[in-house]
This record gives sequence, C-alpha cells and structure tokens, in this order.
Amino acid sequence: MQTSQKRKVTVQEMESNCWPPNLEQYCTLDSSSGVQNSSSTASFSPNGSPVSQPNNPCPMDLRRSPDNTCSPVSDSCVTDNEHDLSHMIRQLETAMLGTDSDNIDVHAITASGRSTEVSIKSERWKYMMEMIARGDLKELLCACAKAIENKDMHLTDCLMTQLRQMVSVSGEPKQRLGAYMLEGLVARLASSGSSIYKSLRCKEPASSELLSYMHILYEICPYFKFGYMSANGAIVEAMKDESRVHIIDFQIAQGSQWLTLIHALAARPGGPPSIRITGIDDSTSAYARGGGLEIVRQRLSKVAELCKVPFEFHAAAISATDVQLENLRIQPGEAIAVNFAMMLHHMPDESVGTQNHRDRLLRLAKSLSPKVVTLVEQEANTNTAPFVPRFLETMNHFLPIFESIDVSLPRDHKERINVEQHCLAREIVNIIACEGPERVERHELLGKWRSRFIMAGFKPFPLSSFVNSTIKTLLQSYCDKYTLEDKDGVLFLGWMNRAIVASCAWRC
Repeated sequence: MQTSQKRKVTVQEMESNCWPPNLEQYCTLDSSSGVQNSSSTASFSPNGSPVSQPNNPCPMDLRRSPDNTCSPVSDSCVTDNEHDLSHMIRQLETAMLGTDSDNIDVHAITASGRSTEVSIKSERWKYMMEMIARGDLKELLCACAKAIENKDMHLTDCLMTQLRQMVSVSGEPKQRLGAYMLEGLVARLASSGSSIYKSLRCKEPASSELLSYMHILYEICPYFKFGYMSANGAIVEAMKDESRVHIIDFQIAQGSQWLTLIHALAARPGGPPSIRITGIDDSTSAYARGGGLEIVRQRLSKVAELCKVPFEFHAAAISATDVQLENLRIQPGEAIAVNFAMMLHHMPDESVGTQNHRDRLLRLAKSLSPKVVTLVEQEANTNTAPFVPRFLETMNHFLPIFESIDVSLPRDHKERINVEQHCLAREIVNIIACEGPERVERHELLGKWRSRFIMAGFKPFPLSSFVNSTIKTLLQSYCDKYTLEDKDGVLFLGWMNRAIVASCAWRC
C-alpha cells in the first residue's frame, strides 16, 4: 500500500510539472488511448492560419479509481488482478527456484520497473516542454515528423497543436513554409497523398489563374530563367554549325523556353537554321495552359514567323513515361538536342518499381545520337531519402526559395499566397505526404544525375563562359543574395550560398 501511495504522488508531480495546460484539451491522458489513430485534418482560415479540424477531439480524461492509478505517459495501468497475478508468479518461482524465492519482493520489482518507465517518459515530456518553450519552429516541425515516424500519436497531436499557433501562410518565410510542411504532415497522417491537390483545402484555380501564378513566380524568381537560359546557351553552342535543328522537349509546358532560343538562332551569323520542336506533354501542363499543345504551336510559330526562322512543331501529347522512339519522328540529317528541364525528377526509378523510366529515358536519348542533352534540376535529395531526412531536406531546400520570394514580392501582395500555394505548396506536400508511386516529386543531387548520365554513355559538355557571364548579368537585376557557382562546367544557382538549381549539358 505504501508503494502504491508513493506512485500516486509521482504521477501527480508529473502532471503538474510536465503537462502543458494549453495542450490538455488536445492530448488525452488516458492510457487506454496510448495507440491512437489520429485523423486530424487542417485547412486554412480566412486570416491564413491553419485551423485544426480533428474528427475525434481528445479531451482530458483521467479515469481513476482509488486503487487503480494511470500514469499520464504510461501505456499500461495497474490491473485489478495485480494480487492474483503476483500470487501466481510466486507459485511459479517456488516451483522453479525453491522456497528461497520467497525472499524476492515481487511488488518491489514491479514498482521499480514501473517507476523507471514513468521516469524515462517523464524526461521525454520534459524535453518536449523545453523544446516548445524555446519556440524553435524548425526544431518542432522535425520533432513532429519523428513522432509520426515513431507512430507516437500523443506526442504528434500535442506538437501539431503547438505548431498551428506558430505557422501562417501570411507570415515570415519560415512561418509560411512551416504552414505547408505542417499541412504535409497532416496529409500524411490522413493518408490523403493520393488526392494531394485536395489536401491543401484550397479552391482549384482556373487554368488562366494558375498560368498567371506560374508567370508571377517566373518573373520574381530567376530559378526558371536561369535553367532555361543556361540550357539554351548550351544548345546554341552545340548547333552553331548546323542547318537543321530538332529539339525534343520532354516537358514543354508553355513552351516559354523556346521563345528566347528562336530569337537567338535568328540572330546567328550566316542566318538561322530550320527549327523543328517536338513538344511532349502531360495532363498538368495541359491544364495549366487551358488547352492542348496547339496553343504552344501557335505561340512558337508566331514568334518564328516574326523572326523569319523556318519552323515546324510536332505535338506528342503523351506522358514522358510512355514515350517511345516512334513518338519522336526522327528525320535523317537533323541535329538533335534533347531537353530535360525540371522534369526527370518526376520520373519513377528503380526505388519505386520495376520500370526505371528515369534511366530508360536517358538510354532513349542516347540512342538518338544527340549533339547535346541539357539537364536542369533542383539541387535536393528527396528521392530515396527516408522520411525524416527527406522532411529536413525539404525544409532546407524550400526555405531559401520562400526567402527570395519575400525579397521580390511584398508580404501584403494579394497574389503572393496564391503563388506559393499553387506553385510551391503542392510540391512540398507531395514530398512529405506521399510514398511509392504517389510521390512524384523525387529530386536528386547532381552527383546522382552525373552517375546516371555516365552510365547511359554520355560525356560532360561544359557550359561556356559566355553562358556564365550572361546569367551573371541576369542576376544583377535581382537581389545580391543570389549566388552563381561554376563547378567543372556545371552551373549552380543558389541563395546565400545554398545551391537551389543545377544546370549542365551532356554529349555522346
């Protein structure tokens, strides 16, 4: 009885010292719910803050009887049959060890073990309280991701409650990114990765609106311009002596990259070559355009006509994963350039299934004997990294992007939230919430891409100093926090020395 009284005091001390009053309404203290399936969801309130919408609220519930106390952090309670259980244990000990086992205090051992368990978990909750008191958003987000990985729903619910008070889609860069990362964690818990667009709880924009958001992002951040400009520079250099040029773009989107290339080739000494572009499409691009590839053909044909450049457009309305040689309509005597701009990371590889489309497309490109193959990709490792390292990598990669948007677009700009939600947040949530084939955002670092290209039979085609200087000129119109680094002919565009995008070229 004395041991039992002592245990009650320990529990009461833990509740008063370690349990946060502001979390009680969300976190059950009933040990019977130690393995709790959280089905909380989150949406954005009109003021931009995520709002919890738990399907099963967790009120404080301390069901105790005078002889049966539950630890707020223990997964088990003292059962009503403890006396009978102890008696059976004593009988077993007597049969196995003899009468000397009567000297063993089973109650003391049981109480000691339970006290140790409570002490360990008490320290864990104490650490969490200290972490919350520090108010480090990054630390709390990572702790929440770890809690989800460990299937610790009590800790997850408590951390999410705290995080919802700290993030905002209209706050500082870290708060805005945190809002979407928290949304990714909620979507992961709810297993809503397969319906990733719906998980953001925001109205699907009309195609014209989405195109407008993408255009704003294109203008305020040089990441896309950098990629297009560096790839075009490599193509112009490789095609300087060619009269017939065939460009195969595996994700043509709006076709914006080729507007500047047509102008560049039109100004080539000796006259422009004839240009044929094969534009490969996917459903996302079609939606953003508000129509099929005919829109791209009309746009590029008009520019080519104004520049007096012989031009032909071939539409391949097919997903890149389904592209075969016959879809490309290769003609004899043409010089081929293959463009992989911000698209190969969408291709599943050997880590997803038996069909490694990532390497298959590289082998397909090699079979064309191209003059040049260009690669532009985000410099991040989110493909095969385990969940928690992938979560941290996502945070470290996207925070500089949100910071750069903050410099170019005021926080009170009416379109900024829409730009971030529709152009960045969905990618973030997909990386965090989805696994297997449902996770389509699978970035790799340049070192891995280099290995893939070399394995496919390609050699580096270093970007020229002219391309480097042209991009430096471009960056002068942006913030001086952008950095450009040339490593062995590969260009890295970064923000405050954190590489964000890598661009390189390859040849047979």
